[in-house]
Amino acid sequence: MEAIIYIIIFIIGALFGSFYTLATYRIPRHQDITHTRSYCPKCNHKLGFFDMFPIFSYIFLGGKCRYCKNKISPRYLILEVFSGLIFVSIFFLMKIDIYNIDVKLLIKFGFMSLFLSYLFITAWIDKENKKIENKVTVFGITISLLYIAYLCIVEQANIYKYAMYMCFYALILITDITSVKNKKQDNYIAGIMFSLITMGIFTGEYCILYTLCIFITMIILYMCFEWMDKYSKEKVETKDLLYKNIKLGYFLCIANVISIFAIMIQEYII
Repeated sequence: MEAIIYIIIFIIGALFGSFYTLATYRIPRHQDITHTRSYCPKCNHKLGFFDMFPIFSYIFLGGKCRYCKNKISPRYLILEVFSGLIFVSIFFLMKIDIYNIDVKLLIKFGFMSLFLSYLFITAWIDKENKKIENKVTVFGITISLLYIAYLCIVEQANIYKYAMYMCFYALILITDITSVKNKKQDNYIAGIMFSLITMGIFTGEYCILYTLCIFITMIILYMCFEWMDKYSKEKVETKDLLYKNIKLGYFLCIANVISIFAIMIQEYII
């Protein structure tokens, strides 16, 4: 019975992973992600049901489009498998007893699934475009407000703590609007700050400290490797690496996922 439940959770995670690949491709291109059927980006042929089944479709089609025979990027398969494993791991580490279901734990698992969706989509879009999309930020803020409402109403959480988070949202929003109005461009740093606040709401202050430590370490290592690689070819100023090449949102989201698992594993062992 347990094996069946975990297989179902894995399939759900893989379905989410399939959606992530769709969202990260379409959102930067301002395409619809809910009503338009999936299509091959090479030949634009609309895909059938058996072309879109996570993991299995990629394997059975040999990693190629059924219609134009062009190769499909392996990132689709990787993200679907990785997403499925992440969902199973979270379900396991939350100690959800399938024989004695705790509704509150299931609701928290649902919110965590939405939060992970936010992290994955934010990270992948930033990795490929160095941009924090406003639509994804709005999604993150929306699920954060719903989660705050749940915690305060159902679990009687400290409302003043989450009121502070909402004040931070408002402050960054006002600053962002002013900045965009003056500079006539998107504020990348504001997107990072929104992400950090959203992470704080879902994972807590302790996890955020973990996240920042890992984030800073990753940035330093990235800069060192980038500098060594480029210095062997041409002289590159450090400031150019920081402002032009580093995908801050990508590294921040990855650091947060690592922190979540590190803390959950600690709690599970204890």
